[in-house]
Amino acid sequence: MLLADSAQEIAGKLYILGGGWSITMPGTPSAIAMKFEVPWDQANQRHQILLELVTSDGEPVLVSTPEGEQVPLRIEGVLEVGRPAGLKPGTPIDAAMAMNLGPLPLEADRRYQWRLSVDGRQDEDWTLAFATRQAAPAGPPREAQE
Repeated sequence: MLLADSAQEIAGKLYILGGGWSITMPGTPSAIAMKFEVPWDQANQRHQILLELVTSDGEPVLVSTPEGEQVPLRIEGVLEVGRPAGLKPGTPIDAAMAMNLGPLPLEADRRYQWRLSVDGRQDEDWTLAFATRQAAPAGPPREAQE
């Protein structure tokens, strides 16, 4: 998994702009690029994917629904790959996925973490931690004050 400014998946490949950051400004759009390596024996099966955004305390980040309800920010989906013709038995199968996100309700000067689970399983390596910058001080630029 990789944090980026923008990402696309085209024909099984990831195209990433501004990838690899771990500090951002609150309210900045972002993307998550993911490459899955599906074991040979798990091809042609549906795998439930869940991404959750949590604070450094493990609390879910809440977003507003159109009805005004506050709900945890969760992205859910299904991953299913087939075995390409002629692939040697035992060869893992690559699957790429990219998600572009609009501005998120993040607070300044905080740590966050995207957590991935596949079929209800989590792994420490399946996380993306990042921080938000401090808010810019209010008032005119320093040069204008002198």
